[in-house]
Amino acid sequence: MKRLLDQVYHTESRQILSTLIRLLGDFDLAEEAMHEAFAIALHKWPIDGVPENPRAWLISTARFKAIDQLRRQARFDYSLDTLTDELAADENVLDEQQIEDDQLRLIFTCCHPALSEEARLALTLREVGGMTTEEVARAFLQKPATIAQRIVRAKNKIREAGIPYEVPETDQLAERLQSVLQVIYLIFNESYSASHGELLVKHDLASEAIRLGRLLAHLLPEPEVNGLLALMLLQDSRRHARVDADGELITLEEQDRTLWDQQQIQQGCELVIQTLQSQHFGAFTIQAAIAAVHAEARSFKQTDWQQVIGLYDALLQYNDSPVVRLNQAVAIAMVYGPEQGLSRIERLLAEGELHNYHLIYAAKADLCRQLQQFSNAKIAYQQALELTQQVPEQRFLQRRIDTLPI
Repeated sequence: MKRLLDQVYHTESRQILSTLIRLLGDFDLAEEAMHEAFAIALHKWPIDGVPENPRAWLISTARFKAIDQLRRQARFDYSLDTLTDELAADENVLDEQQIEDDQLRLIFTCCHPALSEEARLALTLREVGGMTTEEVARAFLQKPATIAQRIVRAKNKIREAGIPYEVPETDQLAERLQSVLQVIYLIFNESYSASHGELLVKHDLASEAIRLGRLLAHLLPEPEVNGLLALMLLQDSRRHARVDADGELITLEEQDRTLWDQQQIQQGCELVIQTLQSQHFGAFTIQAAIAAVHAEARSFKQTDWQQVIGLYDALLQYNDSPVVRLNQAVAIAMVYGPEQGLSRIERLLAEGELHNYHLIYAAKADLCRQLQQFSNAKIAYQQALELTQQVPEQRFLQRRIDTLPI
């Protein structure tokens, strides 16, 4: 029975919690009631048998446990009387469409732009993803107490600011959806290229971001949602080729492409085509198209770099950022030679926005090395080394410096 309940918890708990938050209007009360319902099930199901609809049974049991708790509190706080009566009278508790929509409501609540970026990340992983506070803390190399405080503050903000537990209306959906997509991509990006620490790739966090992307695509099949999912699938398809057995970084040029996940590449490319054909895509879809060009190339040299340049031109229409222009400069160097790429990078450095971005110095160093400007390459590699907090990247850059012929 415990194995069955563990399976139900794994597959249903996030949906149960989402519905309880809607019904009770309180994150902590909903979570406490849910865990109490599972504890009751552990004792009652072996005796009474497994209910026909375990999820509905657990929601109903949790709801009544919460109502009992609120009634006990109402003896001392009369303001809870009305709330308790409303909860007890609610006849739409187990409406299947309501339950289906509850997860989408929860995602938009956790990713509300009124919350800080850090709060949105932590709350989404904790409440939508079901990760423990300790797991979230490990993922971002933070202390559990720090993450716990962040989550508590986010919940307080939702309650005090009256942030609605709902999917935005059509006229607000595009703006709010962008916030949701950004949160999921930030989670993925931390997994794909950890900002600091010993590990370059955090597979568990990558898998969770993709799961959230699939969930959102199921609940809200908007083109740009599929674009983000495609981007994550294509980037993650290279996970087993990006580091060696010792955890050392392997560049895209040197990766063993037979290790790339062809099933994920096929899924990602199909989503890219489907989304581009919709004519209602955005920046994530174009980034996915760039990733698809890399994924479909049989080798680094056979990459269609001219197409990559054109896609970066399209991306700049949505996001004219110095990082996008840096990536395009690298592609330009592949087509028109390192001098062309280097001149663009020098202009970006002169603008000053990327002077603390280690990858621009790493790119500059690589191009200087190709041009046999070894002194300039060494200086640039050292600048990149000083700025990165990622240990495998630090070792990689040091190896680059050590192999320069000076």
